[in-house]
Amino acid sequence: MSGPADAGSAQINDRQELVSYLESGSKPRSAWRVGTEHEKFAFRWSDLAPLPYDGPDGIGALLEGLARFGWERVLEGGKLIALKHGMASVTLEPGGQVELSGEPLETIHETCSEVNEHLRQVKIVSDELGIGLIGLGFQPLVARSDVPWMPKGRYKIMRNYMPKVGSLGLDMMLRTCTVQANLDFENEADMVRKFRVSLALQPIATALFASSPFTEGKPNGFQSYRANIWTDTDKDRTGDLPFVFEDGFGFERYVDYALDVPMYFVYRDGIYHDVAGCSFRDYLDGKLKGFEGQKPTMTDWADHLTTMFPEVRLKKYLEMRGADGGPWDRLCALPAFWVGLLYDDQALEGAWQLVKGWTAEDRAALKRDVAKNGLRGSVAGKTVQNVASQVLALAQGGLQRRQRRNKNGIDESGFLEPLIEIAITGKTPSDTLLERYATRWDNRVEPVFAEMAY
Repeated sequence: MSGPADAGSAQINDRQELVSYLESGSKPRSAWRVGTEHEKFAFRWSDLAPLPYDGPDGIGALLEGLARFGWERVLEGGKLIALKHGMASVTLEPGGQVELSGEPLETIHETCSEVNEHLRQVKIVSDELGIGLIGLGFQPLVARSDVPWMPKGRYKIMRNYMPKVGSLGLDMMLRTCTVQANLDFENEADMVRKFRVSLALQPIATALFASSPFTEGKPNGFQSYRANIWTDTDKDRTGDLPFVFEDGFGFERYVDYALDVPMYFVYRDGIYHDVAGCSFRDYLDGKLKGFEGQKPTMTDWADHLTTMFPEVRLKKYLEMRGADGGPWDRLCALPAFWVGLLYDDQALEGAWQLVKGWTAEDRAALKRDVAKNGLRGSVAGKTVQNVASQVLALAQGGLQRRQRRNKNGIDESGFLEPLIEIAITGKTPSDTLLERYATRWDNRVEPVFAEMAY
């Protein structure tokens, strides 16, 4: 989850300014970039417990250790809660999950190098502290009540609000991890086309990246329990967004959707003010309770956009949010998957032809199906495995046509190899984990930490 945005303190006077904010993200093709974000669980090697913030081996100590690599410290209430370097940041999720939000970069080669350098730094510091970090979609061992909360003001507000709107929101906050890719658009028409294709195909990414089959030490019956968590988190800010596929969808329609998503907070002078459940429309009209007569700023709007959780989220770029966390090679595979599909016209058109006949009911059913069944699910008469293979072929072609080569002359399509293997075998990461659990792990999940730590 994001920290407070910095979009400017200018007062917003009307709805059109909100539309213009989103539209201002439009970029010429030459300026398109890709940003990768990933989260990981931190734990103590001595007992595999998640880390508290305080203490010699806590999250605060991990951040302080990372600061030596040229990161700028970000404090809240006197506590170190994030690091920044240029447009990149290291931030904390509510349960101490550590997130890298990378720079917008031109190639997958560059973003993968960024991920590898970050993990190198994390490894150095974590070895010193006797801790480890692991990429999975859901915390495999500990109960929700045993996960320490991080000292960030927005999380306190969300912690109080989540149980009012769903039964699994606190699990989302404390026990999930994801990997995400952020991509650009050229104009409104390009945004709409990419939004539709990526939203329809997020469940395919969910199946390929599924790595959350355990809850509190036992199989939970899901391929991606993380994906299931979102079905009962908060219906006001999650869901399938069927309006994206309706005629006339564009920046204005997304603004109307966002205005109807209840707020969490207003951030002023270093303090998060609790306005959970209140309307941004009221704020725009100067009627927000506790802020009567005041108008929102563009930073308030940017903050509000971060509090919506559809599987594709529009800001000044599009965020792909459908995948479980995983090992380093899949952290590089996700941006390759989406860049190959969305940054090549031929691949994008092929993907649209594949999904354009799916109904809203098809898309909703697919989303539920992959959480439970992964690649064994189906949509519109095809298996998810079959669709995944078709989509990966499109993405591979898109990356090959991009011709973005590293110093050894290798293009970006190689980053898809872990996903292609998954699609060919039909064995998801969750299938592999469950197989190990039933065989060499002797029905125990503890070995996953040693085998999959970064």
